[in-house]
Amino acid sequence: MISFAGKSVLVTGASSGIGEAIARRFAGLGANLLMTARRDLSPADIAARYPATGGAVHYLSADVTHQEAADRLVAHAVELFGGLDILVNNAGILFRGTAMECTDEEWDATLETNVTSVFRLSRAALRVMTAMKSGAIVNIASDWGLVGARGAAAYGASKGAVIQLTRSMALDHAADGIRINAVCPGDTDTRMLDGAMSGLPRAELLRTLGEAIPLGRVGRPAEVADAVCFLASDQSSFITGAMLAVDGGNSAG
Repeated sequence: MISFAGKSVLVTGASSGIGEAIARRFAGLGANLLMTARRDLSPADIAARYPATGGAVHYLSADVTHQEAADRLVAHAVELFGGLDILVNNAGILFRGTAMECTDEEWDATLETNVTSVFRLSRAALRVMTAMKSGAIVNIASDWGLVGARGAAAYGASKGAVIQLTRSMALDHAADGIRINAVCPGDTDTRMLDGAMSGLPRAELLRTLGEAIPLGRVGRPAEVADAVCFLASDQSSFITGAMLAVDGGNSAG
């Protein structure tokens, strides 16, 4: 069984959806966990959402698009835990629309959130991890970074950039003992799906989207969390620069 006892983990975008599932899984596997998202959560919310099993659980509200946020978050993890073993770059946004429909503001916000924050947080984490000569970074990309994204030009471009950043960092830091991989979810049962087919009841939306996926359904956040924990664990000790599609076979075609 995978255990993260004694490991320190930072997860961004952890207050809902895939990020919350990832944080829950790390907490349940004994990690010392620092979570962040833009919303404020009370200590009672944190205790209810992220029950720890042996490790400490902390939450720090932050907007990862702010230039100073990355250094502040990593420094806080080091202050709490004495180092940083694992970074999960999960925070992301999605605007739907073709290139003609996408506004400059939507484009800039997408790239700032989905790409620039990943770069800044990874850079801050790498400064700590290279000194430790160990570490793992898992970036949440998308199957729309592996194949074309119809009606989501900015999002698809951003996730393609995350994939190439992941590969480049993996090559640059393999000799430092740091593994860097990405998980590429397909349609997953989170609120990010809600704009996919406006006007449909949610159950019908999930069923309709699932019919287009080879495995016949949309994914569950916990299934993405399992993939993240695998890539962050010693069970994937010879894997770096990999893009793990968790998309029900969608990108295979």
